[in-house]
Amino acid sequence: MKATTQVLIELWQEARTRFTNKLQQITENDLTKKLAPCPYNLGFLIRHIGDMELLFAKNELGSTDIKAIVKTDIAQKDTRDWTNLADLKDYSDYAFKSLLSILEKQTDADWESTITIKEAGTKTKAEAFGRIISHTAYHAGQISIIHKYGNI
Repeated sequence: MKATTQVLIELWQEARTRFTNKLQQITENDLTKKLAPCPYNLGFLIRHIGDMELLFAKNELGSTDIKAIVKTDIAQKDTRDWTNLADLKDYSDYAFKSLLSILEKQTDADWESTITIKEAGTKTKAEAFGRIISHTAYHAGQISIIHKYGNI
């Protein structure tokens, strides 16, 4: 029988393929696409997913190695800063590896411990992890729709 941590990592990795598979289809020219009246373009959303994964690793899982400068939350809109596809892919990969590293250190008991999240209240770490999984999948859906129907 697999440990809870391994099962949750596998769940996260599978759910994240909605994002990573779509990311492989995006070109640099696509990064400025958006759908009106949404203020976010593809580049912003790709960066935002990485920002939130790093923030989760730092705040909810307690990683002391990660510095999370959440530029998308600071900007809260498309600033046209996220237009370099190679940089965005590198950042996404860094966020993935960073979160994976701290996830692998969690014990079964850790998942049952509670944390308080400003936006969501008190949750078990497992419940909080569900939030980051659904967050990435939610924005992956937005990315897919904007990629298909958005305009530059």
